[in-house]
Amino acid sequence: MPEVQGFPPSFHTEEIQTEGATIHVRVGGQGPAVVMLHGFGDTGDMWAPLAATLVHDHAVVVPDLRGMGLSSHPEDGYDKKTQGGDVARVLDHLKIQGADLVTHDIGNMVGYAFAAQYPDRVTRWVAMDAPLPGIGPWDEIIRSPALWHFNFRGPDVERLVEGRERIYLDRFWNELSADPKSIDEATRQHYAELYARPGAMHSAFNQFAAFAQDLLDNKAFAAKGKLTMPVLAIGAEKSFGTAMADDLGYVATNVTSVVIANSGHWLMEEQPAATIAAIRAFLDKK
Repeated sequence: MPEVQGFPPSFHTEEIQTEGATIHVRVGGQGPAVVMLHGFGDTGDMWAPLAATLVHDHAVVVPDLRGMGLSSHPEDGYDKKTQGGDVARVLDHLKIQGADLVTHDIGNMVGYAFAAQYPDRVTRWVAMDAPLPGIGPWDEIIRSPALWHFNFRGPDVERLVEGRERIYLDRFWNELSADPKSIDEATRQHYAELYARPGAMHSAFNQFAAFAQDLLDNKAFAAKGKLTMPVLAIGAEKSFGTAMADDLGYVATNVTSVVIANSGHWLMEEQPAATIAAIRAFLDKK
């Protein structure tokens, strides 16, 4: 059975203490820093192909969000404002002041909370294929039947999913991709095992439960003004498309739009070459 792509051997891992959590972080390379934030259905492992191309001329920092992957599973702190603080504490520990930001899915929400709280620490932001709670047409977006999982949680839900994590995750990979075959068996097994770890699904559900607080925090961030650093909004043709840039336009003044053809939500798994090329071109701009 083939395995998912690992990080280059020059990378090492650290367990970094933040306010109420221990964050598992992969670190490698030297140069301008890039922080990569994953979302639900993935962990920081999703960024290995991108890290392999950037490590030659960047310091690459890839955390697992609190409660996800190999990070700790605190009972609280899943609002994205707190997790933006996690990112800041990780960078403090690594003695990195500023960084480019590359985010996907819930990672977008953490990335916005980090950039809004610490705008001087973000030089560029690449945000991929997920909306921000409370921003733009959020109330319309969450009415989509495809997003029923935003409110799927609780003790009985956890009993239902326990031991069936692979089935639950298959639903996301199958229904939110352009072609389910693009999410290979090795990838599915890898993440199903990580999400079957004790406390993992409980913490993942808490990421979604925090959207109500995130909505309020994001409105407060936006009321203070828009982000001014360059932002690349990457939408998948079969998912958010150009709406990704429209959404980010509510919170940022300098937004460029790219749509990745023949891809659903899982851009790094479905169209890695095109996605990496778009990210790299944006980060390489002087």
